[in-house]
Amino acid sequence: MTTTVATVSEGTESPYALSHLDALESEAVHIFREVAGEFERPVILFSGGKDSIVMLHLALKAFRPASVPFSLLHVDTGHNFPEVLDYRDRTVDKHGLRLHVASVQDYIDRGVLKERPDGTRNPLQTLPLTEKIQAEKFDAVFGGGRRDEEKARAKERVFSLRDEFSQWDPRRQRPELWNLYNGRHAPGEHVRVFPLSNWTELDVWQYIAREGIELPQIYYAHEREVFARSGMWLTAGEWGGPKDGETVEKRLVRYRTVGDMSCTGAVDSDADTIEKVIVEIAASRLTERGATRADDKMSEAAMEDRKREGYF
Repeated sequence: MTTTVATVSEGTESPYALSHLDALESEAVHIFREVAGEFERPVILFSGGKDSIVMLHLALKAFRPASVPFSLLHVDTGHNFPEVLDYRDRTVDKHGLRLHVASVQDYIDRGVLKERPDGTRNPLQTLPLTEKIQAEKFDAVFGGGRRDEEKARAKERVFSLRDEFSQWDPRRQRPELWNLYNGRHAPGEHVRVFPLSNWTELDVWQYIAREGIELPQIYYAHEREVFARSGMWLTAGEWGGPKDGETVEKRLVRYRTVGDMSCTGAVDSDADTIEKVIVEIAASRLTERGATRADDKMSEAAMEDRKREGYF
Protein backbone atom coordinates (compact mmCIF):
# COMPACT_ATOMS: atom_id res chain seq x y z
CA MET A 1 0.00 0.00 0.00
CA THR A 2 1.43 3.36 -1.00
CA THR A 3 0.98 6.35 1.33
CA THR A 4 0.71 9.74 -0.32
CA VAL A 5 2.00 12.68 1.67
CA ALA A 6 0.74 16.14 0.78
CA THR A 7 3.57 18.61 0.40
CA VAL A 8 3.74 22.36 0.00
CA SER A 9 5.84 23.65 -2.88
CA GLU A 10 8.81 25.81 -1.99
CA GLY A 11 7.89 29.49 -1.96
CA THR A 12 4.19 28.87 -1.25
CA GLU A 13 2.38 28.97 2.05
CA SER A 14 0.28 26.18 3.45
CA PRO A 15 -3.42 27.08 3.43
CA TYR A 16 -3.42 26.01 7.09
CA ALA A 17 -0.53 28.26 8.17
CA LEU A 18 -1.35 31.14 10.49
CA SER A 19 -0.01 34.60 9.79
CA HIS A 20 2.07 36.31 12.47
CA LEU A 21 -0.91 38.35 13.70
CA ASP A 22 -3.23 35.33 13.55
CA ALA A 23 -0.82 33.39 15.76
CA LEU A 24 -0.66 36.20 18.31
CA GLU A 25 -4.45 36.56 18.27
CA SER A 26 -4.92 32.81 18.71
CA GLU A 27 -2.54 32.75 21.68
CA ALA A 28 -4.35 35.66 23.37
CA VAL A 29 -7.79 34.12 22.80
CA HIS A 30 -6.51 30.86 24.29
CA ILE A 31 -5.28 32.76 27.38
CA PHE A 32 -8.64 34.46 27.89
CA ARG A 33 -10.47 31.15 27.68
CA GLU A 34 -7.99 29.47 30.04
CA VAL A 35 -8.61 32.16 32.64
CA ALA A 36 -12.37 31.86 32.24
CA GLY A 37 -12.06 28.15 32.93
CA GLU A 38 -9.62 28.35 35.87
CA PHE A 39 -10.66 31.41 37.87
CA GLU A 40 -13.83 32.59 39.59
CA ARG A 41 -13.56 36.42 39.52
CA PRO A 42 -11.30 37.71 36.73
CA VAL A 43 -11.21 41.40 35.78
CA ILE A 44 -9.67 43.30 32.85
CA LEU A 45 -7.63 46.43 33.54
CA PHE A 46 -9.02 48.97 31.09
CA SER A 47 -7.75 52.53 30.84
CA GLY A 48 -8.78 53.46 27.31
CA GLY A 49 -5.16 53.11 26.16
CA LYS A 50 -4.32 51.22 22.98
CA ASP A 51 -3.10 48.02 24.68
CA SER A 52 -6.15 47.70 26.91
CA ILE A 53 -8.36 48.45 23.89
CA VAL A 54 -6.75 45.63 21.90
CA MET A 55 -7.03 43.37 24.96
CA LEU A 56 -10.78 44.03 25.25
CA HIS A 57 -11.20 43.48 21.51
CA LEU A 58 -9.55 40.06 21.89
CA ALA A 59 -11.76 39.22 24.86
CA LEU A 60 -14.85 40.11 22.85
CA LYS A 61 -13.62 37.79 20.08
CA ALA A 62 -12.82 35.00 22.53
CA PHE A 63 -16.39 34.71 23.79
CA ARG A 64 -18.50 35.98 20.89
CA PRO A 65 -21.48 35.70 20.44
CA ALA A 66 -21.73 35.52 24.26
CA SER A 67 -20.83 38.58 26.31
CA VAL A 68 -17.42 38.97 27.98
CA PRO A 69 -17.61 37.13 31.35
CA PHE A 70 -15.35 39.69 33.05
CA SER A 71 -15.85 43.21 34.37
CA LEU A 72 -13.39 46.07 33.79
CA LEU A 73 -11.20 47.94 36.28
CA HIS A 74 -9.61 51.36 35.86
CA VAL A 75 -7.30 53.12 38.31
CA ASP A 76 -8.16 56.78 37.74
CA THR A 77 -5.30 59.09 38.74
CA GLY A 78 -7.44 62.21 38.40
CA HIS A 79 -4.93 63.45 35.82
CA ASN A 80 -6.08 61.33 32.90
CA PHE A 81 -6.53 62.72 29.41
CA PRO A 82 -10.21 63.73 28.94
CA GLU A 83 -10.26 62.18 25.46
CA VAL A 84 -9.24 58.82 26.91
CA LEU A 85 -11.80 58.89 29.73
CA ASP A 86 -14.50 59.74 27.19
CA TYR A 87 -13.44 56.76 25.06
CA ARG A 88 -13.45 54.49 28.14
CA ASP A 89 -17.00 55.44 29.08
CA ARG A 90 -18.33 55.13 25.53
CA THR A 91 -16.79 51.67 25.21
CA VAL A 92 -18.32 50.47 28.48
CA ASP A 93 -21.76 51.68 27.37
CA LYS A 94 -21.40 50.21 23.88
CA HIS A 95 -20.69 46.69 25.10
CA GLY A 96 -22.83 46.75 28.25
CA LEU A 97 -19.86 46.10 30.53
CA ARG A 98 -19.44 46.76 34.24
CA LEU A 99 -16.68 49.20 35.15
CA HIS A 100 -14.97 49.37 38.56
CA VAL A 101 -13.04 52.59 39.22
CA ALA A 102 -10.34 52.96 41.88
CA SER A 103 -9.74 56.68 42.40
CA VAL A 104 -6.37 58.09 43.45
CA GLN A 105 -8.07 61.42 44.18
CA ASP A 106 -10.33 59.71 46.71
CA TYR A 107 -7.29 58.38 48.59
CA ILE A 108 -5.72 61.85 48.59
CA ASP A 109 -8.94 63.46 49.83
CA ARG A 110 -9.06 60.95 52.71
CA GLY A 111 -5.45 61.63 53.63
CA VAL A 112 -4.35 58.07 52.87
CA LEU A 113 -2.04 59.23 50.08
CA LYS A 114 -0.14 62.51 49.65
CA GLU A 115 0.59 64.42 46.47
CA ARG A 116 4.17 64.10 45.28
CA PRO A 117 6.31 67.26 44.88
CA ASP A 118 6.63 66.58 41.14
CA GLY A 119 2.84 66.32 40.74
CA THR A 120 2.89 62.88 39.16
CA ARG A 121 0.35 60.38 40.43
CA ASN A 122 1.41 57.26 38.55
CA PRO A 123 3.38 55.91 41.55
CA LEU A 124 0.29 56.53 43.71
CA GLN A 125 -1.84 54.04 41.77
CA THR A 126 -0.53 50.95 43.57
CA LEU A 127 -2.54 51.21 46.79
CA PRO A 128 -5.93 51.96 45.13
CA LEU A 129 -5.30 49.11 42.69
CA THR A 130 -4.31 46.49 45.25
CA GLU A 131 -7.05 47.42 47.72
CA LYS A 132 -9.68 47.27 44.96
CA ILE A 133 -8.45 43.82 43.95
CA GLN A 134 -8.70 42.64 47.56
CA ALA A 135 -12.07 44.28 48.23
CA GLU A 136 -13.67 42.78 45.11
CA LYS A 137 -11.86 39.44 45.60
CA PHE A 138 -10.56 39.40 42.04
CA ASP A 139 -8.43 36.28 41.58
CA ALA A 140 -7.13 37.03 38.07
CA VAL A 141 -6.36 40.49 36.73
CA PHE A 142 -5.67 40.99 33.01
CA GLY A 143 -3.08 43.63 32.12
CA GLY A 144 -1.89 44.92 28.75
CA GLY A 145 1.83 44.77 29.58
CA ARG A 146 4.17 43.57 26.83
CA ARG A 147 7.68 42.21 27.18
CA ASP A 148 9.11 44.64 24.62
CA GLU A 149 8.08 47.69 26.66
CA GLU A 150 10.51 47.61 29.55
CA LYS A 151 13.11 45.38 31.26
CA ALA A 152 10.99 44.45 34.30
CA ARG A 153 8.03 43.57 32.11
CA ALA A 154 10.30 41.34 30.04
CA LYS A 155 10.77 39.19 33.17
CA GLU A 156 7.05 38.51 33.59
CA ARG A 157 5.37 35.23 32.76
CA VAL A 158 1.95 35.26 31.08
CA PHE A 159 0.50 34.07 34.41
CA SER A 160 2.30 36.06 37.12
CA LEU A 161 1.56 35.18 40.73
CA ARG A 162 1.01 37.91 43.34
CA ASP A 163 1.05 37.15 47.06
CA GLU A 164 -1.59 38.11 49.63
CA PHE A 165 -0.14 41.65 49.68
CA SER A 166 -0.32 41.86 45.85
CA GLN A 167 3.48 41.88 45.71
CA TRP A 168 5.55 40.31 42.92
CA ASP A 169 8.58 38.14 43.60
CA PRO A 170 10.54 37.37 40.39
CA ARG A 171 11.99 34.28 42.14
CA ARG A 172 8.51 32.73 42.34
CA GLN A 173 8.03 32.73 38.58
CA ARG A 174 6.58 29.51 37.26
CA PRO A 175 7.75 27.72 34.12
CA GLU A 176 5.37 27.97 31.17
CA LEU A 177 6.04 25.16 28.72
CA TRP A 178 3.99 24.44 25.61
CA ASN A 179 1.43 27.15 26.49
CA LEU A 180 0.51 25.38 29.72
CA TYR A 181 -0.40 27.95 32.37
CA ASN A 182 -0.50 27.30 36.11
CA GLY A 183 -3.19 29.39 37.79
CA ARG A 184 -2.91 27.72 41.20
CA HIS A 185 -2.91 30.23 44.05
CA ALA A 186 -3.56 30.30 47.79
CA PRO A 187 -6.46 32.22 49.38
CA GLY A 188 -5.71 35.95 49.26
CA GLU A 189 -3.27 35.59 46.38
CA HIS A 190 -4.14 36.44 42.79
CA VAL A 191 -2.63 36.08 39.33
CA ARG A 192 -1.80 38.89 36.93
CA VAL A 193 -2.39 37.75 33.35
CA PHE A 194 -0.73 39.30 30.29
CA PRO A 195 -2.31 38.14 27.00
CA LEU A 196 -0.16 40.58 24.97
CA SER A 197 3.16 39.46 26.46
CA ASN A 198 4.59 38.34 23.14
CA TRP A 199 3.31 41.29 21.10
CA THR A 200 5.39 44.30 20.12
CA GLU A 201 4.21 47.89 19.68
CA LEU A 202 4.33 47.34 15.93
CA ASP A 203 2.24 44.16 16.24
CA VAL A 204 -0.37 46.10 18.22
CA TRP A 205 -0.65 48.80 15.57
CA GLN A 206 -0.72 46.35 12.68
CA TYR A 207 -3.52 44.46 14.46
CA ILE A 208 -5.43 47.70 15.07
CA ALA A 209 -5.17 48.43 11.35
CA ARG A 210 -6.24 44.94 10.34
CA GLU A 211 -9.22 44.85 12.70
CA GLY A 212 -10.31 48.45 12.13
CA ILE A 213 -10.21 49.21 15.87
CA GLU A 214 -11.13 52.75 16.92
CA LEU A 215 -8.69 54.58 19.21
CA PRO A 216 -8.78 57.90 21.07
CA GLN A 217 -7.67 60.60 18.64
CA ILE A 218 -4.65 61.61 20.75
CA TYR A 219 -2.85 58.56 19.31
CA TYR A 220 -2.78 60.40 15.96
CA ALA A 221 -1.06 63.66 15.06
CA HIS A 222 -2.92 66.77 16.23
CA GLU A 223 -2.10 70.29 17.35
CA ARG A 224 -1.71 70.60 21.11
CA GLU A 225 -0.35 73.12 23.59
CA VAL A 226 2.68 71.53 25.23
CA PHE A 227 5.84 72.50 27.07
CA ALA A 228 9.28 70.88 27.28
CA ARG A 229 10.47 69.05 30.39
CA SER A 230 13.14 66.35 30.70
CA GLY A 231 13.26 65.90 26.94
CA MET A 232 9.50 65.35 26.58
CA TRP A 233 6.53 67.41 25.46
CA LEU A 234 4.04 67.51 28.33
CA THR A 235 0.47 68.82 28.41
CA ALA A 236 -0.27 71.70 30.77
CA GLY A 237 -2.75 70.90 33.52
CA GLU A 238 -3.84 71.20 37.13
CA TRP A 239 -1.18 68.69 38.13
CA GLY A 240 1.44 71.46 38.28
CA GLY A 241 2.80 72.15 34.83
CA PRO A 242 4.26 74.28 33.44
CA LYS A 243 6.62 75.73 36.04
CA ASP A 244 8.44 79.05 35.88
CA GLY A 245 10.69 79.11 32.86
CA GLU A 246 8.73 76.43 30.99
CA THR A 247 7.10 77.93 27.91
CA VAL A 248 3.87 76.62 26.43
CA GLU A 249 3.79 76.32 22.65
CA LYS A 250 1.50 74.77 20.08
CA ARG A 251 3.00 71.79 18.24
CA LEU A 252 1.93 68.97 15.98
CA VAL A 253 2.26 65.89 18.21
CA ARG A 254 0.79 62.52 19.02
CA TYR A 255 0.94 60.10 21.95
CA ARG A 256 2.49 56.64 21.74
CA THR A 257 1.15 55.70 25.16
CA VAL A 258 -1.33 57.32 27.55
CA GLY A 259 -1.31 57.55 31.32
CA ASP A 260 -1.09 60.26 33.94
CA MET A 261 -0.72 63.62 32.13
CA SER A 262 2.10 64.63 34.48
CA CYS A 263 4.49 61.95 33.24
CA THR A 264 3.25 60.98 29.77
CA GLY A 265 4.98 62.85 26.96
CA ALA A 266 3.93 63.45 23.38
CA VAL A 267 6.22 63.05 20.38
CA ASP A 268 6.56 65.35 17.40
CA SER A 269 4.72 63.64 14.58
CA ASP A 270 2.69 64.21 11.43
CA ALA A 271 1.32 60.63 11.53
CA ASP A 272 -2.41 61.31 11.35
CA THR A 273 -3.41 57.90 9.96
CA ILE A 274 -2.82 54.31 11.03
CA GLU A 275 -0.63 53.70 7.99
CA LYS A 276 1.63 56.64 8.85
CA VAL A 277 1.84 55.57 12.51
CA ILE A 278 2.95 52.08 11.47
CA VAL A 279 5.70 53.52 9.25
CA GLU A 280 6.83 55.80 12.09
CA ILE A 281 6.96 52.99 14.66
CA ALA A 282 8.75 50.61 12.30
CA ALA A 283 11.57 53.17 12.06
CA SER A 284 11.74 53.88 15.82
CA ARG A 285 14.46 52.39 18.01
CA LEU A 286 12.85 53.39 21.33
CA THR A 287 9.86 51.71 22.96
CA GLU A 288 6.91 53.93 23.76
CA ARG A 289 7.63 53.80 27.51
CA GLY A 290 11.32 54.48 27.02
CA ALA A 291 10.56 57.50 24.89
CA THR A 292 7.58 59.08 26.61
CA ARG A 293 7.15 57.94 30.24
CA ALA A 294 8.93 60.03 32.86
CA ASP A 295 7.87 57.70 35.69
CA ASP A 296 10.05 54.95 34.22
CA LYS A 297 13.11 57.22 34.35
CA MET A 298 13.09 57.83 38.11
CA SER A 299 15.73 55.11 38.53
CA GLU A 300 17.22 52.18 36.62
CA ALA A 301 14.85 49.81 38.44
CA ALA A 302 11.84 52.13 38.74
CA MET A 303 9.35 49.78 37.10
CA GLU A 304 10.61 46.67 38.86
CA ASP A 305 10.46 48.38 42.25
CA ARG A 306 6.83 49.39 41.62
CA LYS A 307 5.92 45.93 40.34
CA ARG A 308 7.33 44.33 43.49
CA GLU A 309 4.97 46.57 45.49
CA GLY A 310 1.91 45.62 43.43
CA TYR A 311 1.94 47.93 40.41
CA PHE A 312 1.44 46.56 36.92
